[in-house]
Amino acid sequence: MRGLKEKIIILFYEEHLKEKEIANSANCSSAYITKIVKKDDRYIDEKKYRADKTKNNRKISQNKFIKEKREQKRIDDNYAYVQSQHREAVNELSKSKHLSNEGYRRWNQSAYSYNPLKKRYEFDSNLGRSYDVPKYIKER
Repeated sequence: MRGLKEKIIILFYEEHLKEKEIANSANCSSAYITKIVKKDDRYIDEKKYRADKTKNNRKISQNKFIKEKREQKRIDDNYAYVQSQHREAVNELSKSKHLSNEGYRRWNQSAYSYNPLKKRYEFDSNLGRSYDVPKYIKER
């Protein structure tokens, strides 16, 4: 019996196994493990060590959960923004068979640059322009 008690104490205090794990490996009840462990002088220190370890693990888990939640919110917000941009583009492009000059400019923002002196948007001549693409669009 002495060998079993020493094995239990080593598993609990040095390897920091739980009482239930020790009970399963030693083929005895967890109440018996608790009884043996509580008699040792190191029990209070071990209890404090385990409580601190649990507290630290919980803190790490909470921080991880919060980070994941923030990341998911950021992803959802970006997705919602892209959806709204898509809806806006669909509405603009499907209003009529003819796209207004202003709608065309918004749809092709990179093709037009604003000229503040003339208060109009001017098509970039380096891109090459067909006859139905407006060269200048007045500011509204």
